[in-house]
Amino acid sequence: MSSTSGDTTPDAPLTPAPSRERSAWAERLGLRVPVVCAPMGGVAGGALAGAVSRAGALGMIGMGSAGSVAALERELARLDTGGAPFGIGLVAWGIAREPELLTRALEAAPALLSVSFVDWRAEPAARAQRDAWIGAARGAGVRTITQVATADEARSAAAAGVDAVVARGKEGGGHGEHREPRDPLLESVLAAVEIPVLAAGAVTSAADLVEVQRRGASAAWIGTAFAACTEALTSAPARAALIAAEGRDTVVSRVLDVALDRPWPSHYPERLLRTPFVERWQGRESELAADTVAKAEFRAALAAQDYTVVPLDAGEGVGAVTTVRSAADVVRELARPLR
Repeated sequence: MSSTSGDTTPDAPLTPAPSRERSAWAERLGLRVPVVCAPMGGVAGGALAGAVSRAGALGMIGMGSAGSVAALERELARLDTGGAPFGIGLVAWGIAREPELLTRALEAAPALLSVSFVDWRAEPAARAQRDAWIGAARGAGVRTITQVATADEARSAAAAGVDAVVARGKEGGGHGEHREPRDPLLESVLAAVEIPVLAAGAVTSAADLVEVQRRGASAAWIGTAFAACTEALTSAPARAALIAAEGRDTVVSRVLDVALDRPWPSHYPERLLRTPFVERWQGRESELAADTVAKAEFRAALAAQDYTVVPLDAGEGVGAVTTVRSAADVVRELARPLR
């Protein structure tokens, strides 16, 4: 594994090139760089969020499907933004399972609350759930954002009162609907709503950031590029696996969720790194669900951090992750002036 950068001033202020104008949305949040670190569960903890925010972008604490008040408290204790803004990311059914999670998140006074995997159907129960977290955030003076996979979802989010949306292209790592490539989706969402739109999916370089802004994005929502950072919750073996991977090594799959009996809806598979285990069970998820021996062997591999068996979430931009770096180094590279 490559060593970390020798930069001795990771928190030095950044001055983006004059040609890369910061969006009004980013400026209102107090960002110097129009980048949000995606709230990746199990990766984006308090240390990473603080480092990203100190570097001038927006760091997010991610509470995934297994999030809890206790876990959020632990990561908030590790958060040090130096007074810079930060965000917190939750999932909709995590709030439904433990409503106190939303209460504690808002008490922490984030600049941005992300709620992902929202049920946008018109049924009264779905509307009530949406209205609850959107209204609570508005009452606390906290801006809201949600990920969308279609222009229709973006319209529903805007109509519900969400302040901004993330157009999440199918290139992105982790859970999602994986329907459309980033750029066509961004174009359709921008045409559908008037609220700010962030772009997500294989944004890993300064050129990528410039391109999505040129296309109209207010900022970029970036996950994989930060996953191997020194401040991430990612373990050393997992960092090594990410660094060794290329975009062609990723696949959209439900195998990991099924192997671990995680209750993710089938319409939210995840983009992750291929392993022989994934290849063996891809398309045979119902068989895997009933195979207690295979699942026990998989859990043993997970406990041993054997990432030749266990797949890691990663987007198609994972090939740009070539070394362990600080979050400030990643932000600085994203803000690099283009020649």
